[in-house]
Amino acid sequence: MKVKIEGLNIYYIVEGKGRNVLLLHGWGANIDTMMPIFNLLKNNFKVYAMDFPGFGKSEEPKETYGVYDYGRITKKFIDEMGMDEVILIGHSFGGRVSIVLSSRYKDLVSKMVLIDSAGIIPRRSFKYHLKVYSFKVLKCLYKFFFFWTDEKKKMEKFYKKFGSADYQNASGIMRRILVKVVNEDLEPHLKDIEASTLLIWGENDTATPVYMGEIMEEKIKDSGLVILKEAGHYSYLDDFGRFSIILKTFLLDN
Repeated sequence: MKVKIEGLNIYYIVEGKGRNVLLLHGWGANIDTMMPIFNLLKNNFKVYAMDFPGFGKSEEPKETYGVYDYGRITKKFIDEMGMDEVILIGHSFGGRVSIVLSSRYKDLVSKMVLIDSAGIIPRRSFKYHLKVYSFKVLKCLYKFFFFWTDEKKKMEKFYKKFGSADYQNASGIMRRILVKVVNEDLEPHLKDIEASTLLIWGENDTATPVYMGEIMEEKIKDSGLVILKEAGHYSYLDDFGRFSIILKTFLLDN
């Protein structure tokens, strides 16, 4: 199904009855990656899943969105669906949006589950800064030595060769959105979250390391962190059996 929000066609699915649950996927993903959770919960809840603008079957934004823009669109989706209360389950980038919503609309979000959530600016090592500096130098050299080629094609080849995986896989406006989003620090909002929050993390997550979950547990008042052993950034898929038990216990505990 699709609903138009701020002129964009937003794709979503919904099944079940009971309390409202909204599933929010990670960067570069879509509804499909949330289907195991969707199917797990649809017999006990009314479960919604949406494709963020620019992902899956939803239209791309026409301007460079940041996480607050995605939060605004998601809030309008919640209003459009007639939800006066919702449980948010966000993975990675979906966690960013969940943090924004739960800190701003405290009466709306009854519970929240953050899975390997983004939102905290990573600790930057000397090695990281060296890598960024090297990337910028390479970019200048690439432009200089391949000056005779089409500018757009030239830089596209450069990013595909030297850019991060997410950056390589994005294009056009989504690439600009990625740059904006990853530099937005949501840590100051954590203290404003009042919803009971379950944090689930993969022990071997390298995209959003465990220490980020520990910071969130420390700063979100009513929160608890569960670490899934031998799981990575998609911890809920890597250990779905244990994840399912933990999630249902948290959600069904009134």
